[in-house]
Amino acid sequence: MKRYKSIPILGAILLIFAQSLHAQDAETTQALSLEEIWKVAEKNNHQLKLSDLNLQQSNLEVLEAKDRLLPEISIGGDLKLNTKFLIYDNGLFSSPQDVPVKGYGYGVGYNLNFNLFNGGKDRRNIKMKQEEDTRRHYEVDLQKHSVKYNVAIAYFDLYKYEHFRDFLTAEIVAEKKQLSLIESLHKNGIVLKSDVLRTSVKLSQLELSLSDIKKKIEVTKQRLNILMGRDSETELYIYYRADFEMEDTKDSNYADYVAIALHQSPEYKIVNSDIKLSEINIKQIKATLLPKFFLYSNYNYTYPQISFYPYSNDLWGFGQTGIKMQFSIDNLYKSKHSIARAQVANNQAKEKADIKKDEVSIQVKEAYLQQQQALESVETAEKNINKTTETVRVIRSSYLNQESLLTDLLEAENALLEAKFNLTTAQTNLKLSHIRLLAIVGIL
Repeated sequence: MKRYKSIPILGAILLIFAQSLHAQDAETTQALSLEEIWKVAEKNNHQLKLSDLNLQQSNLEVLEAKDRLLPEISIGGDLKLNTKFLIYDNGLFSSPQDVPVKGYGYGVGYNLNFNLFNGGKDRRNIKMKQEEDTRRHYEVDLQKHSVKYNVAIAYFDLYKYEHFRDFLTAEIVAEKKQLSLIESLHKNGIVLKSDVLRTSVKLSQLELSLSDIKKKIEVTKQRLNILMGRDSETELYIYYRADFEMEDTKDSNYADYVAIALHQSPEYKIVNSDIKLSEINIKQIKATLLPKFFLYSNYNYTYPQISFYPYSNDLWGFGQTGIKMQFSIDNLYKSKHSIARAQVANNQAKEKADIKKDEVSIQVKEAYLQQQQALESVETAEKNINKTTETVRVIRSSYLNQESLLTDLLEAENALLEAKFNLTTAQTNLKLSHIRLLAIVGIL
């Protein structure tokens, strides 16, 4: 009989030993804070790596545009077979004069062309590429904020599920003790068999919920590892048992956040960059109405000399250096519609900027109010915890004294467990709402 009585004690010892092993394993694998996970994600996230490659491409496009300012220079040569050189002195149908030339020929030389002025299109093209490069930097910043926010969502989901697991584990342990007590009371004829069954059903539901939470933990860890650019099965632990810190929002207001957003928001910077690009494009199209000036130079050695009279079977050299002007008359009437279209595109960009300004203001307002609501939810959830804890204590005492029903006790216990869930959820929502607000204004 004593041996059977020792089984629960042995089970408790094994449970404590298993928990200590889990704690030691967690200590072996270093737990990460949200800031540390952000740093890893900024280095290894695949989306951010792709954004870095896009930046490299943009930088190279700027250098390519600058290369077009350099003169064009080339060398070339040819080797050919010559036909007879026939000159028809008295018309095509007369007997031609056969000028003696070699049956083959060759040439070698260079050609240089340097753009002196083309309406400033080349230098303006550099400005456009530089502005596009700046725009891509804004896009990268926007991508970073998006990745960090998604990491925060996964992190606080994991934070929440880890707490839920602890709540359920503690509740299961307490419920098992309560079931043992109720079974003992049933054996002594103090409570009904239905109380034992109800408690057993609740225990089964708690164990099923715990199993579901553990699965969610595994999925969330996988998602977090992927966002960090790590193998999805890498062990991951976070600081979820640290004391919760409330966000200090007393010194900030909606107007301050809007002002910051209009200077720092990557989305708003992108639409302003589009305005600059459209303005440069208008000037670029108008430049087609201006003449172009080129400095050119060429020199060639050719054999034989059959380009100028008198002809010669000797090697000869000839070159030219000068300034060439070109003016496209057709652009005087062709460019009208192009300029008008570019002006419309500029007006569209300005309207989009105004729309984006309104959208950013609405997003900031929404995120700011969500943060305030989350703060109120935390305060309400903390009060509910105190109330439900006291309710459980009172009802449990009255149940043991046969002054209340088991259903009242189970409902009170469920309400307390739900209050713990709600408090943790409210705390994570408060953190996430603050991070979302920082991401929108561009200072995350």
